[in-house]
Amino acid sequence: MTQPLFQGQGVTLQRGERIVLSDLDFELPRHRWTCVVGPNGVGKSTLLRALAGLLPVRGRLSFEGNTRFVTDPAWRATRMAWLGQAAQEDAGWRVGELALMGRYPHGSAWHLSSAHDEEVVNQVLQGLDLLDLQSRRLDSLSAGQRQRARMARLLCTQAPTLLLDEPVTHLDPPHQADWLAWAKQWVAQGGHLVTVLHELPLALQADHLVVLHQGRCLHQGAPAELATREAVAQAFDGRIEWVNHKGQWLSAWRS
Repeated sequence: MTQPLFQGQGVTLQRGERIVLSDLDFELPRHRWTCVVGPNGVGKSTLLRALAGLLPVRGRLSFEGNTRFVTDPAWRATRMAWLGQAAQEDAGWRVGELALMGRYPHGSAWHLSSAHDEEVVNQVLQGLDLLDLQSRRLDSLSAGQRQRARMARLLCTQAPTLLLDEPVTHLDPPHQADWLAWAKQWVAQGGHLVTVLHELPLALQADHLVVLHQGRCLHQGAPAELATREAVAQAFDGRIEWVNHKGQWLSAWRS
């Protein structure tokens, strides 16, 4: 039996005095794109931060079969990378500098970078259509360009497991399509991907869904499974209609 990428047993997560998620049991598959979905405020970002080793956990949460990732950030940094929702603290950095920060887990600093580091950065920036913007400060860019620059830092880590919180926020439709193509290619080439998405049509392109509802894991499974679609509809108070278009399930909102 293949070992899960992440496994949670009785996981409870608390923010301040409030218990956000309680007694979760889940398994996230390896070499797949898993997407966490559910209504606003249900704890999707909290769960992702816990998977990234950034929050204390009650219960047992393992990554690649062990719990070392929680207490050993140096070990964790070479195996997984996390992209949170857009923050302002990196606004003063230039695009190339921010991307080069992704090389830190490999012992590099932006003023002591190697030729290999520069090669990795250039390849990532080119792939994200950012090469011509590498000398620009983030606070001079559009919201979508800044989001792609933050994605560049993540990819420069070359970590095989990526955790992305709302990665397509501020991206225009063409760049959302590019991101979707990249996500599918990432797992096809052996990577592991876990995301939080509000864009349900994009989320349904994932291999595996984790559906959160009222502080618990309501269901986990492939979008093509009837039980998964029923769980998604339940999580959103039955306001979703499903349409099968050429073998692919699409969602529509009921008014």
